[in-house]
Amino acid sequence: MVPTVWTYLIVCPLVFLAGFVDSVAGGGGVISLPAYLIAGLPPKLAMGTNKLANGCGTAMSVVQYGRRGKIAWAAALPAAVGCLLGAAGGSSLAVRLPDAALKIILLAALPVAAVILLLARHRTDEDEKQLPHGKTVLYAALIGLLIGVYDGLIGPGTGTFLTIAFSVVLGFGLLKSSGCARTANLASNIASLIVYLINGSVLFSVGVPAILCSMLGNLLGARYAIRGGSKRIRLVMFFVLGLLFVKTVLELCGLLDFNTLSLT
Repeated sequence: MVPTVWTYLIVCPLVFLAGFVDSVAGGGGVISLPAYLIAGLPPKLAMGTNKLANGCGTAMSVVQYGRRGKIAWAAALPAAVGCLLGAAGGSSLAVRLPDAALKIILLAALPVAAVILLLARHRTDEDEKQLPHGKTVLYAALIGLLIGVYDGLIGPGTGTFLTIAFSVVLGFGLLKSSGCARTANLASNIASLIVYLINGSVLFSVGVPAILCSMLGNLLGARYAIRGGSKRIRLVMFFVLGLLFVKTVLELCGLLDFNTLSLT
């Protein structure tokens, strides 16, 4: 495929927006993946290029959260390992389940996640509860493993679900939960990207400019979240959950198929 000016005009602004949203609350892939498809990239090439840009953008976000001490490494690293293992298992299971079943699972999970976020105590990083180190490591690994399975099965909203889990299960404030979620999500992004690179499913002529846009979006989004704290993260998370819900309903009703999106 030979990119045109329209390819970049479509992809770059939307990837920037996706990076901003992703660094705050996760779920940026709901915006970025359709951008590549609308620009005319075939599905596999779109997914691989999306992983390339998102992976680099997420790395930028991790650096920003880490520099400001908003990542609990004792939780983030075990969760990252769990994500890798879970995503591998989820991907293996996904090929055995019909797409409609996966979408129904997601549709059921989204309202539950929204209710949990709504009812969960509004913690800041200053009043978070402290679990013993051993429990923190164990629970974080289980969070990564379970949501990693979801990532391999379905994918969209993984970062959002990770953020909610870190807050509800480990008692972290949303800001630190977001930093840990970005770290765990980076691990699964890298694993997926390696697979796409091996199979030649990355379009670098589009991916390189997209990397720059994603990194800039993640940089500004992380700063927005860090300066605004949990309140801003909470608002963006509700936006992402709503966006995912609408997308899934449209797909189940046959009104939308991302694999056929194209303006070319």
